[in-house]
Amino acid sequence: MSDERDDIKLDEVRGIESGKRSDNTAGILKEKRVLSEPLSDVEARKRMTGYSRRGFITGGAAALIAVFGWRCMPDETKANLLRRSLEFDERVAQVFYRPTRLAPEFAPESVSAPRTNGMEGLEGEFDPASWRLSVGGLAGRNDDLVLTLDDIKKLPVTYMVTELKCIEGWSIIVEWAGVRFSDFMKAYAPKTINGTAPDVVNRPTELVPYVSLATPDQKYFVGWDMPSILHPQTLLAYEMNGRPLTPDHGAPLRIASPTKYGIKQLKRIGRIEFTAERPRDFWAEQGYDWYSGH
Repeated sequence: MSDERDDIKLDEVRGIESGKRSDNTAGILKEKRVLSEPLSDVEARKRMTGYSRRGFITGGAAALIAVFGWRCMPDETKANLLRRSLEFDERVAQVFYRPTRLAPEFAPESVSAPRTNGMEGLEGEFDPASWRLSVGGLAGRNDDLVLTLDDIKKLPVTYMVTELKCIEGWSIIVEWAGVRFSDFMKAYAPKTINGTAPDVVNRPTELVPYVSLATPDQKYFVGWDMPSILHPQTLLAYEMNGRPLTPDHGAPLRIASPTKYGIKQLKRIGRIEFTAERPRDFWAEQGYDWYSGH
């Protein structure tokens, strides 16, 4: 019986919507209504101004309380809150990460003028001819493997024209040439978590979860998670815009990827280490996001 009454009420409400009835839904549903007396235009404006002023004062007071609360908060508490926020952002980014999701690529004529930025680890004189790459954490080795640029260039070359984004807010289009990091790992496989034979292609989740990269002087260092560094658009690059890298842009070898901000794209790589422990990261130690993906 109750369902029938509800159906009747619904029909009456639909009648209002269609214009067949002139009363309202509150009357049909027997809801209590309290209506104010009609207002003049002047009085209505006064009330609206009061409501707006009240909302502004309330919002302003809440903002002031938040500002003073933040300033009075101990530095350690602030740091913990910021760190937890960054860790939450990282977990969300990892949930949506897909190795098959590629960043946009562009035509060669879209390439921007080079921009020099970030010289950490590049100070002082440097002789590219003496450069060597040390690789640690490889399967079947307890010592570092030392490679030359010629060793790197023997691996399959990959070209891509992608956007390099800086965490400062600017971006440029760059043409890169180099070796996919995944191809590098096929040639020089890292250790696995459980000690099994490494299989970069079919069982990447069994590999140690992190990669550490540092400049030859160890003054600049970054940490990468394994899924990100295995992305098909992550390169060990030795050319930029059709020419060998210059010292300001990381000669003779740097990492390049459109999935990470520039602070992760280490220039002048001197050492790569595959590790089970989360590596140190230069800018993360200054309060930035360790993951730094976009």
